[in-house]
Amino acid sequence: MNHLASRSESSADTGVDIAARSGSLYRAVWRWHFYAGLLCLPFLVMMAVTGALYLFRDEINAVVYRDLLQVPAASSTALAPEALVARAVAAVPGQVRRYVPAPAAGRSVEVGIAAAGGQRITMYLDPSTGAVLGHLRDDRKPMDVVKRIHSLVIAGTVANHGIEIVAGWAIVLVVTGTYLWWPRGRTGGVISVRGSPARRLWWRDLHAVTGAFAAIAILFLAVTGLPWSAFWGHQFGALTNAWGIGVPAYVWSKAPPSTVPMAQQGEVPWTLGQATVPLSSAPAGDPHAEHAGHGGGGPLPASSPGAIGLDAAITAFERLHLAAGYSVNLPDGPRGVYTAMLFPDDVTHERVIHLNQYSGQPLIDVGYADYGVAGKATEWGISLHTGRQFGLPNQLVMLAGCLAIVALAVTSAVMWWKRRPRGRLAAPERKDGDRLARSVIAIAVVLGLLHPLLGASMLVAWAIDAALPRAWRARFGL
Repeated sequence: MNHLASRSESSADTGVDIAARSGSLYRAVWRWHFYAGLLCLPFLVMMAVTGALYLFRDEINAVVYRDLLQVPAASSTALAPEALVARAVAAVPGQVRRYVPAPAAGRSVEVGIAAAGGQRITMYLDPSTGAVLGHLRDDRKPMDVVKRIHSLVIAGTVANHGIEIVAGWAIVLVVTGTYLWWPRGRTGGVISVRGSPARRLWWRDLHAVTGAFAAIAILFLAVTGLPWSAFWGHQFGALTNAWGIGVPAYVWSKAPPSTVPMAQQGEVPWTLGQATVPLSSAPAGDPHAEHAGHGGGGPLPASSPGAIGLDAAITAFERLHLAAGYSVNLPDGPRGVYTAMLFPDDVTHERVIHLNQYSGQPLIDVGYADYGVAGKATEWGISLHTGRQFGLPNQLVMLAGCLAIVALAVTSAVMWWKRRPRGRLAAPERKDGDRLARSVIAIAVVLGLLHPLLGASMLVAWAIDAALPRAWRARFGL
C-alpha cells in the first residue's frame, strides 16, 4: 500500500510539474507575443496599407495618369527613338538616362532625364506625333512614394534596417500566435467566434481565428519581403551568388565586368542586383573610341563617333526578340552599355540584355532560366509578393493578407483595452521562477541565426525584460 501511495504521490507531483511548466511556457510565449505586437503592429499596419496600395499600382497609375499614358490610336508609322528623345530634351534639358518604347498601341513613350539640380524627370510623348504630353518628377510619383514608405527607405538607412527587424518580428508573431491559438482540447475560438462584440472573448476569438487563417499568408509576406531588406537581403544575395545558386558565375564571365552593381541602374531583378554591369569594348584602332558615347548627355545621333546610336540599339533588341514592355538604360560614359530590362507579369519571361554600345552585339543576355535554384525561388516569391504572377487572383490573395494584418492590429488593440487596468500596460503576467522551455530557446536561436538583426533585437528585448525591477513590473503592469 505504501508503495502504491508513493507511486500515486509521484504521479500527482509529475502532473503538477507538467501543468506548472505548461503554464509557465504559455505565459512566456504570450508575453513575447504581446511585446512583439506592441512594438511591431503599428509598422506592420503601415506596411500592410502601403503594400495593399502597391499591389494595384498599374491600375491606379492607369487612372491617375491616363492623359500621360494613353494616346490616340497610333498611325502606321512612328517617330524614331532618337527623334523622340530630342523633343524630350528640348522640352526639359538634361542628361538622358532611360528610354521606354510604347508597350502597346495607344500607349505613350517615356524618356527619363536627369535634369538640373539632380532631379529625375520622366517625359511622356506621343510616339506618332512626338507631342510632349507632360512630365513627372520620379520622386513624386504616388506609387514610388508608396513603395519608399513601405520599406521606410524614405526615412533613411537606419529606418530601412528597422523595417527589416519588424519583418523578422512578424515571423515571431506568427510562430507565437500559432502556439497560443493551438486548440489543446477546446473547440471555441479555434475556427469559430464566441460571444458578442461587447465581450472581450469575442475580440480574442476573432483575433485568434483571423490569425490562424491568415498565418500562412502573413508568414509568406514576411519571408518574401526579406530579400529587399538592407542587411539580410544583401547577405543572402551575396551568399547565393557565391554558391552559384543565385546568378551562376558563368553568366557574367562572358564580358569584362565593371565595378558598378546592376542595382544602381534603377529597378532590376533582385537576383541580378549585385551582379556588375559589363563594359563595352571599343572597336580596335578607333582613334575616337576612348571618348565615344554620350555618357547619358542627351540624344544619341547616328553620327556619334564609334557608337551605334539609340535607334540601332532598339533595332538590335527587337532582333533579339525582346518582347514589348521593356525599358532601355543608355550608356553612362565611353565604356557604358545599352541595357534593356523586361519585367513581365510572368516572372519566367524576365530578361535583361546588355549591348556593346559600339558593335551592338549582346554582351550579356540573361533571363529566369539562367538563375540558380535560389534565384528562381526568390524571383517567384517576389513576383507573388507584389501580386504580379497570376494577375487579379494573386492580387486578391495578397490583399487578404494585408487586410488580415490590419484586422489583427485592431482586434488586439480592442481586447487589450477591454482588459487593461487603468493607467497600466497590463502585459501578460510573469511569475518568479518562470523559465523558457528548451524548445522555445532552440527556436529563438535558429531564428536568430537565420536573421541576425532579429536575433540581436531578441537578445536586447530579453535583457531589458530580465533586468526590469519587480517594483516597476508591479507599478506599470510590466
